[in-house]
Amino acid sequence: MLLIPTLLREKVAQLPLGPGVYLYKDGTQKVIYVGKAKSLRARVRSYFNEDRLAEAKTGTLIGEARDIDYILVDNEKEALALENNLIKQYQPRYNVLLRDDKTYPYIKLTNERHPRVYVTRRLKKDGATYFGPYFPGNLAHRLVHFIHRHFLVPSCKVDLNRYHPKPCLQYHIHRCLGPCVEALTTPDIYAQAVRQVRLFLEGRHSALANDLRGRMEAASLDMRFEEAAGLRDLLNTIEELDQRQKMAAASGDDVDIFGFYAEPPMVAVNLFHLRNGQIVDRREFFWEDQEEFDAPEFFSSLLLQIYLEQQYVPSIIHVPVEFEDREVMEELLAEKKNRKVEIHTPQRGQKKAMLNLAQTNAKHSFDARFRVLKPSSLAIQEAVQEALNLPEAPKRIECFDISHVQGTDKVASMVVWEEGRMKKADYRKFIIRTVVGNDDFASMREVVGRRYGRLQEEKAPMPGLILIDGGLGQLHAAADALEWIGIINQPVASIAKREEIIYVLGQENEPVILDRFSPILHLVQTIRDEAHRFAVTFHRTRRNARTLTSELDEIPGIGEITVRKLLKEFGSSALVRQATEEELAKRVGRAAARKVRAHYDQQSAPV
Repeated sequence: MLLIPTLLREKVAQLPLGPGVYLYKDGTQKVIYVGKAKSLRARVRSYFNEDRLAEAKTGTLIGEARDIDYILVDNEKEALALENNLIKQYQPRYNVLLRDDKTYPYIKLTNERHPRVYVTRRLKKDGATYFGPYFPGNLAHRLVHFIHRHFLVPSCKVDLNRYHPKPCLQYHIHRCLGPCVEALTTPDIYAQAVRQVRLFLEGRHSALANDLRGRMEAASLDMRFEEAAGLRDLLNTIEELDQRQKMAAASGDDVDIFGFYAEPPMVAVNLFHLRNGQIVDRREFFWEDQEEFDAPEFFSSLLLQIYLEQQYVPSIIHVPVEFEDREVMEELLAEKKNRKVEIHTPQRGQKKAMLNLAQTNAKHSFDARFRVLKPSSLAIQEAVQEALNLPEAPKRIECFDISHVQGTDKVASMVVWEEGRMKKADYRKFIIRTVVGNDDFASMREVVGRRYGRLQEEKAPMPGLILIDGGLGQLHAAADALEWIGIINQPVASIAKREEIIYVLGQENEPVILDRFSPILHLVQTIRDEAHRFAVTFHRTRRNARTLTSELDEIPGIGEITVRKLLKEFGSSALVRQATEEELAKRVGRAAARKVRAHYDQQSAPV
């Protein structure tokens, strides 16, 4: 029989009857579970019923709990919202925690002297303006690309608070106004471009069209016909986009559909996003710790964590099971959205068929994650793009590592992953030439600059992703080298050892922390480890060759050519030392063999 501490029983008996949130704590006062209740005393007392205590999860929770705290609120909606905030704050291990989720992509218009526009997945109170979310994820990247092409507002990583001596490639291919170089643009021209970007992202296409039409007419009157023609083409594109948006808005509701498959403790959930009646995106969620899976409680917590953290809430949400707080959650989400939100569990018809589709995909996700099915190369590329928030799915990844011992025999390696496998034919070795002492950052700058400077000369394509073995220092060293040779907006990431945190250039303050079971983390680790192995092997080879060569160089009368021949024939000085004079003579001649043998015999003679 489970022994429940007297203090815990006494506190439960004194709980108020009103709605609120309760927090179970262990002996160290760490929060281990957060729950909500219409009546705090009634809900918490139910945990001590014999039937509940016989449940694995409840019995373990109560057995570990040593204290309970509570927060009284005015109504159930407040309890729901507060529960979600406390789960996010404390991450209690007995709660359902949102994991391995791909977050929504937004477009960020920064608040700088020269604002930039780029895709992000994290909202911050930093004065910037965020637009979105966008489905599917690559839609945000396509829109940013459209902005670069037509409005020339960049998303580069160059410091725009100071001027640089020359513009990057983006300026030369007409994707940027060039605010990084003095006199290439003016504050008024740049501000006008930013204003038009804002109108475009806000969906104010009519206002944008009027602005463009006025600029086109003015350019035509001034006989700047080439500029007027470009504005005319952009105006036609904007008007076409506006018509498409109006047609789509009339075609259907925005709906989210959930499906799940569970073999406790493992659970997989799929979430389909329908916008304007069409499936535009699919998200996957995974858990490995749901020992006692309770579907209604699970989905109640999951929906809160998803929608209370997002700016956008769809009009209709379909879930596979009914749960207790459905009506209260509808009210809470409706307040957030400022319009009606419905949560349903369809039983028949087309809606039920869509729910079954989500369930089927959840089963497939479960198998792919937990039964280790081999995904396709394209699926891997798209997963890497999604996890690291890259503009395109990388078909080729080039990874660099530095190896040395206290600054000696410095070398670097580059390994290549392409189309789902390591491509050893493209591996490269580098001997560090310009760096003195133990400076990994300078070594990384040299190697990256040499590699991609050569690609520029050869007019060869850049990889989809450059991966650096190291932390922020190595990442920025690689970025400096790329900027020096004029390569901007190249996807670069680094993975730090031990913490296994992935930093993506331009998103350093939003590091990617993947679940330890994540196949993407395993892929990045595999590429990183291969680069490390290749670098260490090359370093050892050079160090051994230097050591062996210096030993043979000490033999009187033996020159450099003979030393190289001995190493080539025998492979090491140890084997040279063991060889007989006859064996040596066959390779380097009788006179040299006699000198080598005499040298080693003298070393081994007793003193």
